Amino acid sequence: MGRLESIVEIFLQPGELYFGDRHTRIHTLLGSCVSLVCWHPERRVGGMCHFMLPTRPLSSASRLDGRYGDEAIELMLRQSRRHGVAPMELRIHLFGGGDMFPGMDREKHSQVGRKNVEAARQLLQAHGLTSSGDHVAGVGHRSLIFDLWSGQIALRHISPTLDIRQGRRA
Repeated sequence: MGRLESIVEIFLQPGELYFGDRHTRIHTLLGSCVSLVCWHPERRVGGMCHFMLPTRPLSSASRLDGRYGDEAIELMLRQSRRHGVAPMELRIHLFGGGDMFPGMDREKHSQVGRKNVEAARQLLQAHGLTSSGDHVAGVGHRSLIFDLWSGQIALRHISPTLDIRQGRRA
């Protein structure tokens, strides 16, 4: 199926999510953040979330917040059900979790991107879901474009170059 005439273009900022129909294209830019891309091929509905941290430090709020992985996934699953799609019927892909500062001297266990990827995988498993594919971790950022009319995901991974002599990015 080719591109449709009237397309809704959505650009997700960190903490946002969108679930729509076949007339939608979703864009986002990821660094250490993670996106889950969900698509139902027969119904041509799906969505994307863009979360910043695995979980909220203090969970006292009454509303779910898409900035946090556990809450973003819950919001996405609710949207799926509202569109008449059981979460188990979705094709899910996982992106992001890049190391944005590879030249910085710090402990590996404190990397936000790695923690986000681990949390996303654990959350999918906790909901009985699996990823059909992923492009995660590594160095740099990713640009994603998701066309709901075809399920096609365009990925551009930009890895920063590091000038070792100067200890900074070129």
